[in-house]
Amino acid sequence: MLKGFFKVPKAINEPVKGYAPDSPEKEAVLSAYKKMWNAKIDVPLYIGKEEIRTGNTQNITPPHDHKHIVGTYHLAEKKHVESAISNALESRQAWVNMAWEQRAAIFLKAAELIAGPYRARINAATMIGQSKNIHQAEIDASCELIDFLRFNVEFMTQIYADQPTSDSSIWNRLEYRPLEGFIYAITPFNFTAIAANLPASAAMMGNVVVWKPSDSQVFSAKIIIEVFKEAGLPDGVINVVFGDAAMITDTILASRDFAGLHFTGSTHVFKDLWAKIGANIHHYKTYPRIVGETGGKDFIMVHPSANVKQAVTGMVRGAFEFQGQKCSAASRVYVPKSLWPAIKDQLTTDIKSLKMGSPEDFGNFITAVIHEGSFDKLAGYIDRAKNDADAEIIIGGNYDKSIGYFIEPTVILTTNPKYVTMKTELFGPVLTIYIYEDAHWAETLKLIDETSDYALTGAIFSQDRYAIEEATVKLQNASGNLYINDKPTGAVVGQQPFGGARASGTNDKAGSVLNLLRWVSPRTIKEVFVSPEDYRYPFLGE
Repeated sequence: MLKGFFKVPKAINEPVKGYAPDSPEKEAVLSAYKKMWNAKIDVPLYIGKEEIRTGNTQNITPPHDHKHIVGTYHLAEKKHVESAISNALESRQAWVNMAWEQRAAIFLKAAELIAGPYRARINAATMIGQSKNIHQAEIDASCELIDFLRFNVEFMTQIYADQPTSDSSIWNRLEYRPLEGFIYAITPFNFTAIAANLPASAAMMGNVVVWKPSDSQVFSAKIIIEVFKEAGLPDGVINVVFGDAAMITDTILASRDFAGLHFTGSTHVFKDLWAKIGANIHHYKTYPRIVGETGGKDFIMVHPSANVKQAVTGMVRGAFEFQGQKCSAASRVYVPKSLWPAIKDQLTTDIKSLKMGSPEDFGNFITAVIHEGSFDKLAGYIDRAKNDADAEIIIGGNYDKSIGYFIEPTVILTTNPKYVTMKTELFGPVLTIYIYEDAHWAETLKLIDETSDYALTGAIFSQDRYAIEEATVKLQNASGNLYINDKPTGAVVGQQPFGGARASGTNDKAGSVLNLLRWVSPRTIKEVFVSPEDYRYPFLGE
């Protein structure tokens, strides 16, 4: 086998395409959209080298036109999940023994496939299946996913290069072994990039994976699978199953070889998974790694010195991009009384200019929420705000699911800083505002810190550096990603490692070395060149 200290290509962030009128990228993605809209795909289970069609299927329907069927996917039975585990474990030895640069090449090729021939398809699939407008699809399914793949390869080499000190008599080495067993990846509907990264990051470090995508993300998940296959990922390294989440999870967590969970989703589900893992702890071969990024109730704090237009832009983009279906989305805002009239006017003007409809129309900023369950939940909170004495809907408040699951961008004004929509994660285009007295800035910082169980993202808008410093210190535990004079969304791989604590997850920072370190089990090797031949130490002498 050839040897060398190989250097991988320097990771750079993928440029975001603009999709301006008459641009080639706009033409390509609309062509892909129309072709995929009018076709019907059939998505099997991917277990080892087999594509399994169980015959028990569910329809794939776009959220913005839920009567239109774009495909079906097959549901696993318990025997299929057990087969996925077996195939992963059978594939493990060859994958573990593959040279790291060969693994790196697979994922670097995957990045280039997405950057080039698959870009229009994976964006169009995300637009159709998850109702993202083209900009949201581009920054997610293309740019962020490409960045994850490129930067994780670079982070992997940094990890391998981190070695202990030695001297002339001793050579100390540190090897970064994959975990003993298999990884279970559970991925969400809202980011195609996250759906790919959770199984891929663990696999890149030499692990084998059973991956369960969200039922609402199967359409773009199929493109991810196609990319990995074309990039040369060996069969059985990442096995893909769809179906009943409880059955799949219980089957996987019952395996003695379960070695880790890579999860993005709701806080409640993650806590239940943690409890199940804990209940099985005596059964496992090793202590499983548990990595999770969960919910958020993300804040914007506006200081009296803030620039009004900048703050309002942060609110509109932070709260309403992708219909607020981001764990980092702005959902509670604290506005000083002195700025409220100007902020209200600008916010009203901006929101009323937002257009809503199909993502195929590039003039639409807002599209549909993901499914009927989400729609009904959001409609319920909106109706509650219409009737509660301590809340008032000042913008929006309408909804309609006759064609698609459309929720109008909605702003609630509350006099109660602990009102339900100030505390509860809604995961939709609903923003709640509380007005504070300017003199109560410091007390409001304390209020922000104590209101929510979550600690994912937050933003501070201020032109006063003392205020920025004070807020940064006092809110140090209130978010894992803090933004100064910017919206609290849009973390970029390699620039803003992403994750939060409290009920927002384990804060293992996707898009950084910290996440990849969770998928290795280091072994220290000490080699002595000339070994001692007498047990006696000098202190034993007379």
